[in-house]
Amino acid sequence: MTRLSSKPIRVPAGVTVSETDGFFVVNGPKGTVSRALPRQVVLEILEDGRMLTIVPAPNAKDVNHLVGSCYAHAQNMIIGVSQGFTKVLELEGIGYRASMDGRDLVLSLGFSHPIRYTSPVGIDIVVEKSEIRVSGIDKEKVGQAAAVIREYRKPEPYKGKGIRYKGEHIIRKAGKKAGVGA
Repeated sequence: MTRLSSKPIRVPAGVTVSETDGFFVVNGPKGTVSRALPRQVVLEILEDGRMLTIVPAPNAKDVNHLVGSCYAHAQNMIIGVSQGFTKVLELEGIGYRASMDGRDLVLSLGFSHPIRYTSPVGIDIVVEKSEIRVSGIDKEKVGQAAAVIREYRKPEPYKGKGIRYKGEHIIRKAGKKAGVGA
């Protein structure tokens, strides 16, 4: 038995959890999120929906990894519908700009053409000066959208220009030394 299966997840007020047809569904003030549950894992709702435990199914063997994953997914779903998730990206570089055109993020990153990124359903993107805020209730979608945007122009190690996560430390390299070895 895993250690996480003995630890219950608290469900905050205003959030309801249910299991229907092999899907774990969480409703909250920010929206609804659902995820398929593996057959080797059982979801137990305790204390009128205020506590939640995830345990291996009877006769299931070697499923500790599934219990841990489902535990983390359930916890992230509950946090997502009650508080939401946000990733902040920073633009660093002369002439690098971002703007919104409806649901499209338009990036000017020094290429010959602007880059358009259409945000997925359930993801909100807000641009403020040189910051891009990606937010939503699904942690995986928020992280994936932020990673895709960052991939358009990763920070380079010499001047640090590019798109980076807020607070990310870029290890700088020394440039060429003029006159060495001549």
